[in-house]
Amino acid sequence: CTGESGLKDAASMARLAAEKCGITPECALPMSTGVIGRPLPVERIASHLPLINLSTEGGTAFARAIMTTDTRPKEVAVKVTCSSGEYIIAGAAKGAGMIAPNMATTLCFITTDANIELEALKYCLKRAGEKSFNMITVDGDTSTNDTLLIMANGMAKNRLIAKGSKEMNLFQKALDQVCIFLARSVVSDGEGATRLITVNVSGAYTKNQAKLAAKAITGSNLVKTAIHGADPNWGRIISAAGSSGA
Repeated sequence: CTGESGLKDAASMARLAAEKCGITPECALPMSTGVIGRPLPVERIASHLPLINLSTEGGTAFARAIMTTDTRPKEVAVKVTCSSGEYIIAGAAKGAGMIAPNMATTLCFITTDANIELEALKYCLKRAGEKSFNMITVDGDTSTNDTLLIMANGMAKNRLIAKGSKEMNLFQKALDQVCIFLARSVVSDGEGATRLITVNVSGAYTKNQAKLAAKAITGSNLVKTAIHGADPNWGRIISAAGSSGA
């Protein structure tokens, strides 16, 4: 929402970051959250980029650096050991408000040293995102800015994980675990939040029907106020489920 100048600013930041990292600008991926329609302070960013120290130990510092209205950093890592070798999937996220129904004001960065096919990686990330970041809500509002990103460098030198293989299914489970942990961390740190609600649906005809019911319940202000006030008014839950369309 900042027009041509916004696109130029994004390209400028990508170029400066690429110079710092010794890569091509096409490999630098700019992303941001903030006040919609307000230009980024590109001059301030440009003047401070040279001060960034690249380090293999910088994960926790990175998780803190991306915080805005978050009250705590959100990071996680899992190690996978299987017949094809050993690798790690790690991630960090930010987000606290204007979250729902499809990520919204959330940035999530996931890295892995797994040796995995690009198509398998895309497939796994889409599925992991659907069952994690696309299933959470803080306030029911959305935003123009969100990103869920995964990068793999193959440095674990495990046997190549191909799409449709057993190894891919194991990678999927590990990636799901990372994404769900980070998504729950985002919700539990929601702006002004005092409760974390998890809705479990059973008996639905299809997954999509279950999603309809779950999202209606988690998005209901009447349910939220009942939970916040510790008032066990189950009628509000079945009313939300009943009006969901499921």
